[in-house]
Amino acid sequence: MPRPLSPAAQSSQRQANHGLARVLSKLGICSRSQAEQWVREGRVALNGRIVRDPQHPTQMHRQAVSVDGKPVASVERIHVMFNKPRGLIVSASDEQSRDTVYTSLADAGLPWLGPVGRLDKASEGLLLLSNDTVWSAGVTDPATHLDKTYHVQIVGLPNASDLHAMREGVSDAEDFLSAKQVKLLRVGEKNAWLEIVLDEGRNRHIRRLLAALDFEVLRLIRVAVGPLTLGELGKGQWRRLSPDEIVALDTRATV
Repeated sequence: MPRPLSPAAQSSQRQANHGLARVLSKLGICSRSQAEQWVREGRVALNGRIVRDPQHPTQMHRQAVSVDGKPVASVERIHVMFNKPRGLIVSASDEQSRDTVYTSLADAGLPWLGPVGRLDKASEGLLLLSNDTVWSAGVTDPATHLDKTYHVQIVGLPNASDLHAMREGVSDAEDFLSAKQVKLLRVGEKNAWLEIVLDEGRNRHIRRLLAALDFEVLRLIRVAVGPLTLGELGKGQWRRLSPDEIVALDTRATV
């Protein structure tokens, strides 16, 4: 019977199973999709040899990786919160040449950062960006059920039954959509503001949930992710997270 691998050998074996594109992403220099494109274009070398397979087994920190002939090293891990204005696309590029969140960050002097979760074009508020792909995966992992809080302006004046229905949920296409918490913040003559907390996030979750209950969304603002709040950060502005904030969102410590 073969002897079991030591913890060090097991760790080495796991590292060897990382695909080359994933290693580039984990080093924090680009997204996984960008890395796959670079590899297929023949821009990436491993120990001096061009590799065109994005899944080629690679040992991070043990094999020399280069892009366009320049050695690649792990970059500083950066974690940013951004107050996304309405109308911006959360994408590195857009086929219709619409402005993206990266347009607002173009002069910030930041390295490549990937969005941690999404906000659609019409939504606004707290958006996280980072080149720490392991941390980002923990924040967005559905299994962590990290709360996300939104302030939502709707057409109409919901009653207690409507709020109960939002918490109980509705079926929409193949998805069951519900809110973890719903609170009425204030009402006007024709409109109302709700505070809605989700611990999961399906595509256009809140908009679809409210539409199923015949409420039109006028504004949708994410104001918190877990314990991190938007606070006084101005629209279109960004700041780095503090070490305590980074740890507070690191769900790997609690899962």
